Amino acid sequence: MAGTFGGALEARGVKADEGRLVANVEGEIETDEGVLVIRRIRTRYRLQADEAHADAIRRAFEAHPPKCPVYRTLSGCIEITTELDVVSVA
Repeated sequence: MAGTFGGALEARGVKADEGRLVANVEGEIETDEGVLVIRRIRTRYRLQADEAHADAIRRAFEAHPPKCPVYRTLSGCIEITTELDVVSVA
């Protein structure tokens, strides 16, 4: 998902390379009839970017999940949520 989001940012002129975009991902696992099952995945992005790109960043963030192969594959059976923290850089 981070690759798709990073690509969406770059396509809109927002740099996402060189550590500017970082993703922290957590999964929640439960037991279903004695079998471990992934139920939820939470992805929290941290992006260092200029505030002038706020609209482009928002559009990329909102648009990336349905364009992401991982999201499209898993979202029907695993709850996936994303959050974005933007750290302003000059």
